[in-house]
Amino acid sequence: MKKLDNSIGKLVFGLLFLFVFSSSFSQVDFSFDSIRLKKPILKTVFDKHKKYRLQIIYTQIKRDANGKPSFKNYTYQLDSSNYFYCASLVKLPCSILALEKAKKIRVYSNTIMFTDSANACQRTVRKDTTSISGYPSIGQYIKRMALVSDNVAYGRIYEFLGVDYIHNRLAELGYKNMRIVHRFDGSCKGTDNTTTNPVFFCDNNLKSIVSVPMQEAQSIYKHPLGQVKVGKAYINTNNKKVKEPKDFTNMNYIPLENIHSMLQRLIFNDNIPKDQRYDMTDDDRQFLLEQLTLYPRQSTHPTYNSKTYYDSYKKYFMFGDSKKPITNDNIKITNIVGQSYGFMVDCAYIQNKKENVEFMLSAVIYTNEDEILNDGRYEYNTIALPFLAELGRQIYAFELKRTK
Repeated sequence: MKKLDNSIGKLVFGLLFLFVFSSSFSQVDFSFDSIRLKKPILKTVFDKHKKYRLQIIYTQIKRDANGKPSFKNYTYQLDSSNYFYCASLVKLPCSILALEKAKKIRVYSNTIMFTDSANACQRTVRKDTTSISGYPSIGQYIKRMALVSDNVAYGRIYEFLGVDYIHNRLAELGYKNMRIVHRFDGSCKGTDNTTTNPVFFCDNNLKSIVSVPMQEAQSIYKHPLGQVKVGKAYINTNNKKVKEPKDFTNMNYIPLENIHSMLQRLIFNDNIPKDQRYDMTDDDRQFLLEQLTLYPRQSTHPTYNSKTYYDSYKKYFMFGDSKKPITNDNIKITNIVGQSYGFMVDCAYIQNKKENVEFMLSAVIYTNEDEILNDGRYEYNTIALPFLAELGRQIYAFELKRTK
């Protein structure tokens, strides 16, 4: 695997946490060693951090008398050359960029959006039975992604944006090492994955008002790490075992520090210089934050079965090791998660205003004991979720005692 030049990524990370946000303040110090022995699951993972490809970012937040936040960051084994598959993390940048593009082309997030097909692997979409109107829209797709990590919804937003648009805008925002080059649904492969469908928007009478043509990527977006392979073997699409590592070179990629800073930028928008903010309306920003915070049972249009989509379905920190209802209404978690091929990752802003607690936490762990990918045998429930839940609880307990 080619080692990534971290200079650009570290510069962006530093600017967002040091220049954009003042990050120096005095308080009780923290170290990950101080929580390593608190629970057996923590010791197990921390002691074998290389095996589990563990990376953590913990951001403390302090506000002055005027409510302006400052930040201090603690990282553990943070290394963008230590590859992990980002899975559904891509839904956050695509949601942000979709709301920006909607503003740019002068449509609303609830404007009816139809998707056409331009080749055999693409699909035409004219209905969305989960919405009030029965029609698709950017906002409805974002709700489905944020609430239950809906892959079909992501595909339609990916197609609306187009691959060149995604990467040009990410580069403008300082995220030059992100790669978003494929859908999660459908049968598109190779260059078909970077050719995206025609899309058009309609008024309430279904009359077209804005159209976005089919887009073919004009650039080749090579993986910043070069060739990336994971594991000892994998199960292919024909359900056959291939005795070689799985190749992730042409798949999506987001470094942990990038997704952490993207969420921080969204939450603390008002404290960023205007030229560094996301170019979306205040209403759209609040809408996105709300959807990233809600439990599936709190949603109407769409509605979700609480037995299948329990409260902790995508709240891994603090609650991920239990399917019981989350009863503490004071704790709010605004987050994005990813889970695939043995990798599990959560990026979250956690707050409890009643207890004067707020912090950010991001972590990734890889649990695949047999090192065979795509066999459905991963230690999500026995290692990954117990670890992430306990990590969140320990940081939260520290925050309750910390002087702010």
